[in-house]
Amino acid sequence: MKAPSFTGTLHAVDSSMLQTTVEKVTGQISRQVKDNLAIEEPLEIQLTYGPSNTRQTRSISVTMRTPGDDFDLAAGFLMTEGVIRNANDVEQISYAGDSYLEGTDSPQAMDVLKVGSKQNTVRVDLAAEVEVNVGSLQRNFYTTSSCGICGKASLLALRTVCPPRAINDFKVESQLLYRLPERLRASQGVFDRTGGLHGAGLFDSAGNLLALREDVGRHNAVDKLIGSEFLADRTPLRDRLLLLSGRASFELLQKALMGGLPMVAAVGAPSSLAVQVAKEFDITLVGFLREDHFNIYHGSKRIVGYASASIGVGE
Repeated sequence: MKAPSFTGTLHAVDSSMLQTTVEKVTGQISRQVKDNLAIEEPLEIQLTYGPSNTRQTRSISVTMRTPGDDFDLAAGFLMTEGVIRNANDVEQISYAGDSYLEGTDSPQAMDVLKVGSKQNTVRVDLAAEVEVNVGSLQRNFYTTSSCGICGKASLLALRTVCPPRAINDFKVESQLLYRLPERLRASQGVFDRTGGLHGAGLFDSAGNLLALREDVGRHNAVDKLIGSEFLADRTPLRDRLLLLSGRASFELLQKALMGGLPMVAAVGAPSSLAVQVAKEFDITLVGFLREDHFNIYHGSKRIVGYASASIGVGE
């Protein structure tokens, strides 16, 4: 029997989800059911900078993201790209007509977008004394996959902009690591309802989940997470573990490096260049983290509580 044809109408559930009607097919039988979708909309990040008498505003990035925590996303993006170094570099962050200033509600309190809202542009105003490298604002950031530079050049670029690294003495128990993915997953409210978002979480050495952000883009989730800590003046994050719900790419290790993180664990696989970043900057890197196994790509001495059965195999 031919399935009935129909067009599901999208209805707003909240700022991060839409609901539609879908045809769910099981075997040879179908039925119409409600399904939640993670919203994906563009966000333009603008930067205003320069002396008070010669201020300039430039559009420096457009990214597809899940609405919410947009100010954190903008701040995290600028921080992890090396444009800003200190929370005091930021004078204000605003949507069109809405501003966040010191002494007012937090950005998150204002950061509730309506579906179809025009608030898809965030402007970051830097303090007048902050110097900006205009050349870096042409959106030729070294994290862009289409920029065409090689891995060696990427590592060189990181060495020139990354903040000073402290000695990495952050350690965790191997048995604790096994429990972290489920703790992250249990706190991903939007993922539970859509199945379509990446998660990034910050944990302490005792396994406590301290902060979590979700987004359709894994890099956006990390920017939102690090950006929230940056705006709260809690960076560098030298005593925190970053857990990724997916794979670990070069750009995510780059963002961890810029945030001062000593350890990154991913449920998925790391890329070759991500492993190179971990080794170059001494970031403990774990991949394929599940409830009963994981791989250590760098920093095995900082994960304790397991016995090695390997003979003659180096890290």
